[in-house]
Amino acid sequence: MKKTTRAKPRSTAPFAAFLLLLLAFAGTARAQTHWVGSWAASPQLPDPADALSAEGAQGVTLRQVVHLSIGGAELRVHLSNRFGTAPLHFAAVHVAQPAPETPGGVIPATDKALAFSGSPDVTVPAGADYISDSLAFRVTPLSDLVITLYVDSLQVQQTAHTGSRAMSYFVQGNMVSAADLPDAKKIEHWYFIAGVDVAAPTRSAAIVTLGDSITDGHGSTTNGNDRWPDVLAKRLQASPQTRGLAVLNQGIGGNRLLLDRAGPNALARFDHDVLAQAGVRYLIVLEGINDLGMLTRDSDVPQAEHDAMVHALEAAYEQIVMRAHAQGIEVIGATVMPFAGSAYYHPGPATEADRQALNQWTRAAGHFDAVIDFDKVTRDPAHPDRLLPAFDSGDHLHPGPAGYAAMGDAIPLSLFGAAQTAAHHK
Repeated sequence: MKKTTRAKPRSTAPFAAFLLLLLAFAGTARAQTHWVGSWAASPQLPDPADALSAEGAQGVTLRQVVHLSIGGAELRVHLSNRFGTAPLHFAAVHVAQPAPETPGGVIPATDKALAFSGSPDVTVPAGADYISDSLAFRVTPLSDLVITLYVDSLQVQQTAHTGSRAMSYFVQGNMVSAADLPDAKKIEHWYFIAGVDVAAPTRSAAIVTLGDSITDGHGSTTNGNDRWPDVLAKRLQASPQTRGLAVLNQGIGGNRLLLDRAGPNALARFDHDVLAQAGVRYLIVLEGINDLGMLTRDSDVPQAEHDAMVHALEAAYEQIVMRAHAQGIEVIGATVMPFAGSAYYHPGPATEADRQALNQWTRAAGHFDAVIDFDKVTRDPAHPDRLLPAFDSGDHLHPGPAGYAAMGDAIPLSLFGAAQTAAHHK
């Protein structure tokens, strides 16, 4: 009887090795795009007076201009329906370069439509943000980008950023690709946009500035891009060592650390406005002046309430540091600036003592990774509880352009040197 020889199974090792190599290559290809936020604004629920009129607004075009910090060859745009109570349909979203000398105009040859999972339109659920597909669109550092939205119908409850310090344009009908909007209504707010990311080298990273109206730029120049974060962004671009660092302004006028007022309190919005930002590596915190001012705005309170407020603010800072460190983000604390003479808050000696106590805590070692002493930079040496007159916008609470320039110029760029060798990946 002839012996049957069973064929020896062929080794699958070469195929498995090839498959692993293929998967590794695919993974590397996916990881090649390093996204870094170049511009951002914190979404908030606008007051009724600042909301767009929803009555009869069937089909509206919004054209909005944002000022980028770093450049790149690709971009993606963040839309926001965070405060909407129903899904919001964007029928079209375009980006373009602004037309020189034509407010609200774009250069037609640069106009491009964004896509969302390959579709030209997108419905953003209530309470949600949405990021567009990547688009090949080269932008340069410190340049303006025009974002034009066409929305089928507006909701009564909208998502906005009311302290844009930039002019936007609002017109009926689908005008997303129009070169000019001569009949548009002008509005100094942003609506439904929360960020622009760019494809950047892996060493690039973002600095988030978390704050209130002083970070948002109250008292700065409309369309002038002269808030203190803007000044910082310009200085970073002027140095080859820091040119890969973006600045994301997450200031909201009237914002507080502990309680909602204008926008959610800083702790409530921290995950969205800080941790979720692409490429964030550093955080600068300038918050607390509104908490201190509101405590005694209507009447004096017992000393125990002052002490409790200061302790609560220090604890909030600790929460911010702890949550940021968990994501590899370095936290730079900024001292609260003087505001004696403010007609809005009319702070007395007890409030000034609170500010001094909070700043002393901020300056003390072991709390923040580093400190920027904006108090020292902006105070009047002859009256340390007041802003230097040359820096005062006139309300004794907010700096003017000269004050913001001094703040931005006072930040040591050496604070951010580590980002050039160890950028945080998001």
